[in-house]
Amino acid sequence: MPRLILSRLVQLPLILGVIFIATFALAWIIPGNPLERPEGQRPPVAVQQAMLRQYNLDDPWRFAAGYLKGVLLEGDFGPSLRYGSQRVNDILAAGLPVNIQLGAAALAVALFVGLGTGVIGALRPGSALDLTSLGVALVGISLPTFVTGSVLLVVFAGVLRWMPVGGWGTPSQIILPAITLGIAPAAYIARLIRIGLTEVMTSDYIRTARAKGASPHRVVFRHALKVAFLPVLSFLGPAAAAAMTGSFVVERVFNIPGLGEHFVKAVLNKDQFLILGVVLVYASILVTFNLIVDVAYAWVDPRIELA
Repeated sequence: MPRLILSRLVQLPLILGVIFIATFALAWIIPGNPLERPEGQRPPVAVQQAMLRQYNLDDPWRFAAGYLKGVLLEGDFGPSLRYGSQRVNDILAAGLPVNIQLGAAALAVALFVGLGTGVIGALRPGSALDLTSLGVALVGISLPTFVTGSVLLVVFAGVLRWMPVGGWGTPSQIILPAITLGIAPAAYIARLIRIGLTEVMTSDYIRTARAKGASPHRVVFRHALKVAFLPVLSFLGPAAAAAMTGSFVVERVFNIPGLGEHFVKAVLNKDQFLILGVVLVYASILVTFNLIVDVAYAWVDPRIELA
């Protein structure tokens, strides 16, 4: 286990380095002028030249070197070229907690719904409840989040008036966005659990446990589910990262002040500092969750050796 953690920690900066190089290259070749306002206005020529020199926007190598120096030595992601009065650190500090809360809530919904429907489907295959869960899973996988979010918003906020229309700050405002973001991973988890548990329940050690008089509840939740959960555990790493970083559409539908909209505006405005800051933070979250999943995988099943 320590060897696994050490190897992943060594790989982490290498992965982030590759991501930085790719993102920096793409951000640099985006057409447009980062000093141009959305209205098409630009500062005077003298001001533009001074800003280009100040931020090294006229020299990609000096820009990259200065940016890495600020990030690694000072933890400073630089100024936002779009939001002149704010630094990227301020934008990240304001938006990242929102994404983390929304992603955690969506992941909780995915696990609760996915595990529940998957276990029911595996224990009662072909039943009405199983067919219903399969139908819901198919819908959850097929529908894009903007359709799911819009339907939930119209039904529960517009027609029934059980939920607020949008916004952020109260527990009730997180329910619909979390369901919208969690229904797709819930469908995948349900399918993985259903398939895995169906196979495990026919294993020899399950028959042995039953022969020894273990209760059905103990057989399922103590013996079978632990093995059937391994594919879900592999899925949870990227799913958790996606829930916390891929919520741009949900943010727009429910008017949530997360990082997704800032990132899209940064790309449109060629705000290199903000693009790099958001991507590096998102990439760090992704590789961290993958590390956690690798460690948890080896802990759940010690027979598995991870290089």
